[in-house]
Amino acid sequence: MRVVRHRLLTPLSHPTIRFRLRPGQQERKNDRLRAGSVHPRGAFSRIEAPRKVSRGPIRAITASMPALAKVPVRMTVAEFLKWDSQDDLRYELVDGEPRAMAPASTAHGFLQNELGALIRNHLREKASGCEVVANPGIVPRLLPEHNVRIPDLAVTSSPLAPGQALLSDPVLIIEILSPSNQAKTWTNVWAYTSIPSVREILVLRADRIATELLRRSPQGEWPDRPIAITEGELALESIGFRVALAELYARTGLAG
Repeated sequence: MRVVRHRLLTPLSHPTIRFRLRPGQQERKNDRLRAGSVHPRGAFSRIEAPRKVSRGPIRAITASMPALAKVPVRMTVAEFLKWDSQDDLRYELVDGEPRAMAPASTAHGFLQNELGALIRNHLREKASGCEVVANPGIVPRLLPEHNVRIPDLAVTSSPLAPGQALLSDPVLIIEILSPSNQAKTWTNVWAYTSIPSVREILVLRADRIATELLRRSPQGEWPDRPIAITEGELALESIGFRVALAELYARTGLAG
């Protein structure tokens, strides 16, 4: 019997091929090797491993931010009245979302105080039983479970109770309009028209001598557009009050 011996095959060894570099090529290759742009074996470019990003500063920034008060997806009036925003801003509730109210300008604040004082004195002289309230919480009939609007002034014919959070049965609502809050103001105005007790809504301009008045008709209907008043006398029939616009704006610096 013939025995066949198998020889372990080894990889073929290729002869080394040498290339002669032209003058200047070796110097450029050496420069690239020193710069790290060429792999020492000449086959691959150097690939740097991705560096880890430290999250220390991010954690530090997050930790330094004040914790915001938790807000429900759609806040109810009851939740809004108990809610603490943990900041110094005033809020009103608009369709379930708390909306921050910008600080009033000096002209805005002056007109609120001036007109509020004039109306208060008038109501007391008449002994009408009505009260004027600054920045009251008012619930419109549109989505009443999720809305609390805050006008600048309102007059109610209902007696006030200790600890009362919301104003009931307003007959007159007054908003002071600044250029920065125009859209918000008119959104609130149309919400106020849904309240059955409201007879008049006054919008007072804080940037010029002008007012716009909405008055409900005896049939309970609201006009298509407000009455614009830029001079003469402002008459509020809901409370029997009259004042000259020039007198109301005299100390605002808007009289020119």
